[in-house]
Amino acid sequence: MSPEQNQQALELAYHSGWITAEQYTAVATALQAMPHLSAIDLLHEQSIIDAGQAEGLRQALQTPPPAVEAAVVQSDTTPTPGVSVVSEQPNVDRSRFPGGYDILQLLRMGFDAGASDIHIGIDATALMRRHGTLQPLYPGAEIITPEQTEALIHSFLNPMQLEALEKNKALDFSYEAPGLARFRSSIVRQRKGLDAVFRIINTQVRTMDELGMPEVLKVLTEYNNGLVLITGTVGCGKSTTLAAMVQEVNTHRKDHIITLEDPIEYVFTSAGCQITQREVHSHTESFAAALRASLREDPDVIMVGEMRDLETIGLAITASETGHLVMATLHTSNAARTLDRVLDAFPIEQQGQIRTMVSESLRGIISQQLIPRLDGQGRVPAFEIMVNTPAVANLIREAKTFQLPGIIQTGKKLGMRMMDDSLMALVEEGVISPHEAYDRAEQKKMFEALIA
Repeated sequence: MSPEQNQQALELAYHSGWITAEQYTAVATALQAMPHLSAIDLLHEQSIIDAGQAEGLRQALQTPPPAVEAAVVQSDTTPTPGVSVVSEQPNVDRSRFPGGYDILQLLRMGFDAGASDIHIGIDATALMRRHGTLQPLYPGAEIITPEQTEALIHSFLNPMQLEALEKNKALDFSYEAPGLARFRSSIVRQRKGLDAVFRIINTQVRTMDELGMPEVLKVLTEYNNGLVLITGTVGCGKSTTLAAMVQEVNTHRKDHIITLEDPIEYVFTSAGCQITQREVHSHTESFAAALRASLREDPDVIMVGEMRDLETIGLAITASETGHLVMATLHTSNAARTLDRVLDAFPIEQQGQIRTMVSESLRGIISQQLIPRLDGQGRVPAFEIMVNTPAVANLIREAKTFQLPGIIQTGKKLGMRMMDDSLMALVEEGVISPHEAYDRAEQKKMFEALIA
């Protein structure tokens, strides 16, 4: 049996109530030292399970999808090792769960409804975020009790995850539901009990063309070095845009791509490039540590999930100057604020040097928002795009980033655009409402006549 099958067998046995948490941990530890052994044989030989249970586990592992579509396989990039399986076990008492639904059924409801997130909270109904707003996950959803959330969460976590949750009062991990999607998951203990939120991540990486991204963004993927920043608020689609740009490189170049993420979201399949995906806390201590190590791994393109601290920002700038194309995200709302955020992270005495480095290495900044469509069919992105030019570089060096909007306005022939111009274009095309544009605009006077 492979290590993945061994882990699945342990998960099935544990969630079926055939082995205890202590037995799970003991056997898992033994298998780490002797991975060639069969978990099922070991459980049987130690008289932990009987022959019938052993045969049942073998049959469960041999059953092909979609017959076992209820299985959730935890990503090998999660903080806890191995494959976590949640199956529709006959011994599970579903009356303890909200509405009698297990976790897979709840996740499938959200996925089928086109939700971006699924919330399992206390003293509230099961909710999903759909087109940017929270709404009940299913009709007639009842209020969830602390006991129900506890039972639901305990039903799909393995003993090591439960131990980590108990110790840290929080657990972040990603896993994949075969044939459904990947989920970025967060479980926290709050005043009333346990809360869980699942971010749905489609397993298929969408292309830049499928997302309707401007052609100028493809140009940013063609550089052999430099810094490209994708910015915006939480939930605005930065990860999707970044993944699409990485896939563009993967499709059209023959390079080594390293992605540094927390956690890994989209899983890339090589289409011409060698791709190495690393997850913070699972494969490395931090973004900075992973970025430092990546410089010794002969990369051509480095994707940084988020530039969170001074060390990571400094290393990303250095990497972009030393012959690597670095693509990263920041939680900022426009080009000027992005540059201020990057530069202000450094001590005053270093900022002059950093401004010069950024002015030379920066390739472009993409700021984006996701806005509900007027027809109610999902959301549409609006982009602010700034590409580096001699005029932009000069403003960065002279600490005059407040003048960048003027440069962007005059750079439309180069593909640059202001966010307000993108919003106005979407209004004129009838894609979004004037009120939505007004709420998100920097210069609201542009839209006042439209909402009068």
